[in-house]
Amino acid sequence: MNRTAPIRILAIDDHPLFRKGVSDLVEMDDSMLLVGEAANGVEGLRLARELNPDFILLDINMKGMSGLETLAAIKDAGIEARVLMLTVSDSEDDVIAALRLGADGYLLKDMEPEDILQSLRQAADGKVVISERLTQLLVHALREDGKQAGGTAVNLTERESQILQLVAQGLSNKMIAGRLGISEGTVKVHVKHLLKKLKLNSRVEAAVWALSQL
Repeated sequence: MNRTAPIRILAIDDHPLFRKGVSDLVEMDDSMLLVGEAANGVEGLRLARELNPDFILLDINMKGMSGLETLAAIKDAGIEARVLMLTVSDSEDDVIAALRLGADGYLLKDMEPEDILQSLRQAADGKVVISERLTQLLVHALREDGKQAGGTAVNLTERESQILQLVAQGLSNKMIAGRLGISEGTVKVHVKHLLKKLKLNSRVEAAVWALSQL
């Protein structure tokens, strides 16, 4: 990605040592800058509004306002930052809840530091980032959801199916538009329609759902 300014990151986590770890990690990459830290959801929401970061790294298990509640508040506030969950929780319920609330990725804290950095770089390029060991968990969960729903993929148009495949490859709307030679606005409309048909709430869910059909 061509960038003149660094990727601006806000960390929201109630563990001081982990926030220090994030700070040290971000310092390893000149293309990233930690612009703020918050120890709870209320402070994190305030800083998100004030600092307008590119990315928010958000823990799930926090005292007081939970990470999921904070995520919902961030989305409700119309804050444009992409939100990546960075947590110890590999609970299927937590992962699916976060994605359905609009999280742009889900990473586990036990990942190697370089892998977390690589995931951040991929997210900055508009790609979907989910810890590898969670992918199969999500595939299974969404496959079961699909069985219960009776399957809805047959209703997708050829163009929607084409875009879904590119979403599953982790491409952003802008990248898909360039690949297909159509406008980004047109891609957004198609994504909105295919999400509605598949009864899903986010492009991350759509990407995993597509994998579940393989």
